[in-house]
Amino acid sequence: MEVVSVNSAPLRIGVIGCADIAWRRTLPALAAHPDVRLTAIASRDPAKARRFAERFGGEPVTGYEALLERADLDAVYVPLPAKLHFAWVSRALESGRHVLAEKPLTATAEDTRVLVALAASRGLALLESFMFLCHSQHARVQELVAQGAIGEPRALTAEFGFPPMPDGRNIYRTDLGGGVLTDAGVYPVRTALLYFGSGLEVRGAHLRFDAERDVDVSGAALLTAPGGETAHLTWGADRSYRSRYALWGSTGRIELLWAYTPSAAHRPVLRIERQDHAEELTLPAEDHFAGAVTAFVRRVRDGVPSVLEGALVLEQARLVDEVRRHAAAGPVRTAPAPTSAGSPGTT
Repeated sequence: MEVVSVNSAPLRIGVIGCADIAWRRTLPALAAHPDVRLTAIASRDPAKARRFAERFGGEPVTGYEALLERADLDAVYVPLPAKLHFAWVSRALESGRHVLAEKPLTATAEDTRVLVALAASRGLALLESFMFLCHSQHARVQELVAQGAIGEPRALTAEFGFPPMPDGRNIYRTDLGGGVLTDAGVYPVRTALLYFGSGLEVRGAHLRFDAERDVDVSGAALLTAPGGETAHLTWGADRSYRSRYALWGSTGRIELLWAYTPSAAHRPVLRIERQDHAEELTLPAEDHFAGAVTAFVRRVRDGVPSVLEGALVLEQARLVDEVRRHAAAGPVRTAPAPTSAGSPGTT
């Protein structure tokens, strides 16, 4: 983990919401960072706030507003369901705190624009915790592509999917901004932006719906870039696990085999195919959650720009709205997905 070299006191962070992703990955990264102090953790459930605080440190707080009323916070981490982000991220910014929010930043492109503008007007950092972008495996792919390893990029394919989750998870609750597009589909969408930049257009999209829950459980989209490149994106929570993307160029192809959810101990494999041979590169293991925390601290302390903020966050929100619009003409309704055991959701 890269350590931020500073001479001031640790960044004092409060947490709004006790989500599963916070418990498993983000709070361990925050608690371990030498330039962060977890000061308080808020939940609407006092018992859950105590459980989280006992494990990660800080003071348990009942209620989100009570946390924002504290005078001992520099920043706030928000791992709430998507539809709650706008209200609580805006309140955090209005209280003068920098914000690290789980993805998606909001449920709509318009809400995202409002929050980005609010943060800019207050001179505050607002980062979307899209941790996969902070893993150096993607920088390695970008470096190889820039060096001409596959010639001129022509097409991207990106896939992210996993088996059904248990009933009751936020992914199945439309009232909380659920749906697999905003949970998994945003990964392939952001990958297209990573390699082709702004100006992408959605040419076609499909969302497959669960008839009983009335929520999307999988989808696909075709995007085109201003230069004519194409991006074929697929995602779902109704299939076997898959987490990869590939760039196909004029002289070769490059594929990252575990793109979105590598564990901190996983050594990613990068495969390069050319006309006459293929090779595989094994890359260093890395904790991208720790990388996201470091990016946030550097942005707050030193003003270092981050891939987790700015124009591409707005472009991502726009494209997600466009996928919904293109798919709205004829979604396919399906039987309810089977469930499996899992861990608690957000409170």
